[in-house]
Amino acid sequence: MTDQVRSGPGGAQIGAFLDFTGTILQGYSPLRPMQVKTNIEDDQDRDVSLDLMKTLRASKAPQFVEDMVATVYPSWRGKSEDDIARVAKRLFERHVAGRLFPEAWQLIQAHRDKGHTVVIVTSGPRFIADAAAAALGAQFVLATELEKRDGVLTGLVDGAVLWRRAKARAVRDFAEREGIDPAASYGYSHGSEDIEVLSAVGHAVAINPDRALARIAEQQDWPVLRFAPRGTVSPLQVGRTLIGYGGFFGAVGAGLAKGAIKRDHRLGVDTAIGNSADVALRIGGVHVNLTGVENVWSHRPAVFIFNHQSQADVLVLSKVLRGGFTGITKKEMATSKLFGGVLRIADAVFVDRADSASARDALRPVADTLRGGLSVVIAPEGTRSLTPGVGPFKKGAFHIAQQAEVPIVPIIIRNAGELMWKHGRVLRSGTVDVIVEKPIDVSGWGLEEFSDRIAEVREMYVRYLENWPH
Repeated sequence: MTDQVRSGPGGAQIGAFLDFTGTILQGYSPLRPMQVKTNIEDDQDRDVSLDLMKTLRASKAPQFVEDMVATVYPSWRGKSEDDIARVAKRLFERHVAGRLFPEAWQLIQAHRDKGHTVVIVTSGPRFIADAAAAALGAQFVLATELEKRDGVLTGLVDGAVLWRRAKARAVRDFAEREGIDPAASYGYSHGSEDIEVLSAVGHAVAINPDRALARIAEQQDWPVLRFAPRGTVSPLQVGRTLIGYGGFFGAVGAGLAKGAIKRDHRLGVDTAIGNSADVALRIGGVHVNLTGVENVWSHRPAVFIFNHQSQADVLVLSKVLRGGFTGITKKEMATSKLFGGVLRIADAVFVDRADSASARDALRPVADTLRGGLSVVIAPEGTRSLTPGVGPFKKGAFHIAQQAEVPIVPIIIRNAGELMWKHGRVLRSGTVDVIVEKPIDVSGWGLEEFSDRIAEVREMYVRYLENWPH
């Protein structure tokens, strides 16, 4: 479908209307909201979070809408709209983002590349949808609006609940208001309750459709897309992950023992790095598809940079680079029960991201590390991304490479976030694609062009991830 979008006409007059729960986001069962209770300390925030999770149920029954209007929205009476939005943003980042379909992200990026107007349409309130729109780059959200006075919610709905005909009417009204051509626009949904929405656009697409929608899609000759399940993990995946951790630390111990016997600390670290990654990924059922292996070794030492989505990135990078490197990571990782000890033994540099002065001081010796022959691995985004998208690049890695007179070597990782998302703890089996690009000489970058050259490197990541494998 992305190929069809990219080969079609562009412009803001073409809309892409995407249902939220079940289409962009895998829905929750009624029992699912209970899983957030232990991760939220404030009682009021916990209650709001549980109510917000209820709004994400992938229910087809009218009772779902009635329950929202009769019980959930009245419970927010007297609460600030900004407070609800704050809780929703945190909830999205900590729990909900892991249930975003990567394929939906690809679709949205394809529409954005064509300059289309991307709209998330939900029957629920806008709070979590707004957080998702910000992360995915959707320009608009159409949602059931809640009545408020001076920013405080009254517990009532403001206007119609966007359900069935009202949802389709909201799409048509938006298209007329924004100058959108419905006949040229796209609509995506998973549920038969959105048949009228899909019928309102020229290009209707069913995503993981229920039986009724699948039947209509076949009659109307609408394309049907099947997205892989997200969120739920199986006992097998949990078991493999636990065994993988055991294998990882066993291989680390064996590698370090070899170094101790040979009285060569670096040999022990490099053996531990490569072998532990091999073992953990093999047990977890993860295959790494590597392109550009010659660039891994062509220029060492180097500053290797990568797009950061997952804790699994550490294993993937270790498998690709094998050894001869250390990492720069946030100071919190120093106390990580899983990786803290390993990172300290591997001479990692721990940086306080909240203290820019401290971060600069910590990075000063890194140039000496590079001059001594040891490569460095840095995530220029500074933190893991919630989506497959690429965040802004910071300048630190490029300054270090320039000072040490070594090249930048880009590593583009695809799918790691799908196998273990930012806040995930269980590793799913699958394939991670990795491209190691040719080294980039930054020695001649002038101060006045530094930002633009970094933006060019980042754009390379964007192009790869949005148009993989081309």
